[in-house]
Amino acid sequence: MARPAAPAVVTPTALLGAATLAQVRDLMDAAFDDFGDDDWDHALGGLHAVVVEAGRVVAHAALVQRRLLVAGRSLRCGYVEAVAVDPARRGTGLGTRVMSEVEAHAPAYDVLALSASERATGFYEARGWTAWRGPSSVLGPEGRQPTPEDDGGIYVLGGTGLDLDAPVACDWRTGDVW
Repeated sequence: MARPAAPAVVTPTALLGAATLAQVRDLMDAAFDDFGDDDWDHALGGLHAVVVEAGRVVAHAALVQRRLLVAGRSLRCGYVEAVAVDPARRGTGLGTRVMSEVEAHAPAYDVLALSASERATGFYEARGWTAWRGPSSVLGPEGRQPTPEDDGGIYVLGGTGLDLDAPVACDWRTGDVW
């Protein structure tokens, strides 16, 4: 008989512990070619959905709070960061487990959002996420700055009544703003 799959556990950053945080960071480095210190910083300070098997982190997703500006409305956004599965375990349902856990927190926000890699768009679309069609920008130190390189890669879940063709702006942060 097959062993039951390990559940995804949701924990705030402050309670993860140094050893688990180090394993999550190692997972990010294994899963992505270009995961830097700014990317890591973006994933901290919120909630983490983590799957641990045999004492090792094999899947992770973070949910942090951000602000999005759409049509004059400032939206409380649950922003999904650092979604990764051990490369040897991709396609085994681990990504679905961690995403289900962060998506369960959608009622706490006006909208959930994330920036998807081209490789992951089908995964998010199958889960009900929708690509933002309008132009994107960031509310930076010098005012609103267009981010055309991010257009088409921003996905949202929820957000009743949002015009997905409207311009969308995110709050400023170092590194990748989306």
